[in-house]
Formats: sequence, structure tokens, C-alpha cells
Amino acid sequence: MRIVSWNVNGIRAVEKRGFSQWVREDSPDVLCLQETKAEPGQLPEELRGLRDSEGEVYRDYWASAKKRGYSGTAIFSRTEPRSVRTLGLADFDDEGRVLQADYGDFVLICAYFPNSQDAAARLPYKLDFCAAMLELCGDLISRGRHLILCGDYNIAHTPIDLARPHENEGSAGYLPEERAWMDTFTGGGGCADTFREEHPGEPGHYSWWSYRSAARERNVGWRLDYHCVDRAFLPRVKKSLIRAEVKGSDHCPVEIELL
Repeated sequence: MRIVSWNVNGIRAVEKRGFSQWVREDSPDVLCLQETKAEPGQLPEELRGLRDSEGEVYRDYWASAKKRGYSGTAIFSRTEPRSVRTLGLADFDDEGRVLQADYGDFVLICAYFPNSQDAAARLPYKLDFCAAMLELCGDLISRGRHLILCGDYNIAHTPIDLARPHENEGSAGYLPEERAWMDTFTGGGGCADTFREEHPGEPGHYSWWSYRSAARERNVGWRLDYHCVDRAFLPRVKKSLIRAEVKGSDHCPVEIELL
């Protein structure tokens, strides 16, 4: 089973760069999107009824922000989950930040973590969201459920997760409080960063690049997008990779393959 996660920075914008064609060709089993910036009713015809390589229509599930053209998440699935729901907390559901899909042997959480913004203007909101994610995952683990938390975390965890760590001390996404939460989440929180489990200590792997100064061409980026799982589920992870070759957004997709 292949699960792909991608911050598309606007699903209507990425469609102009060949998104639906890429979906047909790549044909993941599940596609989780962040920053969709749309409601289903706003989609152009080519985005209604995305199809896989066999011509089958994906089942689609949406969490859209109350503010039009902002935030939002979506899940496209070749198989029907048992259930799909939002986080259930108005502060975050109003921005369409989370979808939970129950596939029976695991719960897939598609999440768009807030940006803490310049001067940490939105850091309290970000940390409240992080706390809610930790509580959700902890509750699932305590009930004996497996989980995959994928999406744009808007956090570079360690110095090797961004090209210029020293220059970005104090920058949004690399704040001590954000990194400390990742320490907790991947430590006592009982979850594992699947990419780092497979590629420990390897620098130069990024999933976001600024549109400025040809950053992507020079690979001056940040690793902000993750698939994390509960540690008991790690043996099911066959592969975890970053799809840097896929263009269309300032982020690239990240992928996990399960046994």
C-alpha cells in the first residue's frame, strides 16, 4: 500500500501544472493533501472525480477552512475507509487542519500544522495544535490502535533537516519550542519519523524550498513533511521516501509504502 502526502499550496493552482495527470500516472493507493485552499464545489471540472491509472474514480474527503482560499486538507483513496472525520476541535476544524481515516488496521491522520509565522506571532496556536496531535496519537496508541500521522508539520526537527540551520535559528519552523515538541513526539510520545528511521544522519533531504533565489535548483531547502507512525507499526513500513522530482508546488510529495 502506497500512501503519498503533499502540500499542494492550492489544489487549483497545482492543477495548472499537471496535477490530475500526475495522479493518474502515479496512482497512489491513498493521497493526502494539505493547503488545498478550496472547497469541493469550487473545483474545476478536471479536478472533479480524480482517477487512478485504471480509470477508477478516487473516493474523496475534505476538511475545508471557513475562510475561503485558506488552509484545508483532503484525502483521496482507492478504497473506502471505515470512517472519516475531522479532529473535533473547532479552533482547528475551522481551518480544515485535520482529517482522520480509519482503515481498520491503522488510522491515517492527514494534518496541516500551522505556521508559527514571523516573530512567533502564531506560536501559541501552533503549540496548541501540536498538543492536540500528541493527545490524539497517545489516545490511539493507548487503545491499541496503529496510526500514521502524515502531512506538513511546518517543523524542521534537527539541523540536518534544513540546509542552513545556523542562519535560521529563531525562524518559524525551527523554533526551540517546535523542535522540542518533535523531540517529545518521536521520543516519549511513542511515534517514529519513518524517513529518519530509514535514512539516519543523512543531510540534504528536503521537502520544501523557497520560490526565491532558485532555492530548489540549489537544494537549499527544509524537510517539513513527514510520515510518522507508532513504533509498534514500524515493521509494516517497507519504504519511506521524499519525491523531490515531483514539481508543481513549493513542497514536494513524501511517500510511505507498507507491507
